[in-house]
Amino acid sequence: QVRMVESGGDSVQTGGSLRLSCAASGITDSNYCMAWFRQAPGKEREGVAALDDDGSTHYADSVKGRFTISKDNANNILYLQMADLKLEDTATYYCAAQIVSLCSLRSNAPVARAMRYWGEGTLVTISS
Repeated sequence: QVRMVESGGDSVQTGGSLRLSCAASGITDSNYCMAWFRQAPGKEREGVAALDDDGSTHYADSVKGRFTISKDNANNILYLQMADLKLEDTATYYCAAQIVSLCSLRSNAPVARAMRYWGEGTLVTISS
């Protein structure tokens, strides 16, 4: 059974930093990509960052230069390091996995409907 569990969400002020984690287990496929998404209240879920199986990374324009996606392969933990946080970064953040080597992208951001496995999310609240 696949489990993806996010953690690290918190309330921080603008300009601050956070690191989100996603512990993944039970994925038996040898090649898959992982990604982060977010969903703000009243808005659609949007792709934030993707990490291909070959280590390539991709970022939505809104977070490029501020967020970094990485993975601890030994422990199968996906990270999202977020810096210079803005009010508009407030959202529930989800990790996801797509069972292909290269994540499906649109405008360099991962595509939600292509993902097979999802976590339940962790809340990030940014205040001024």
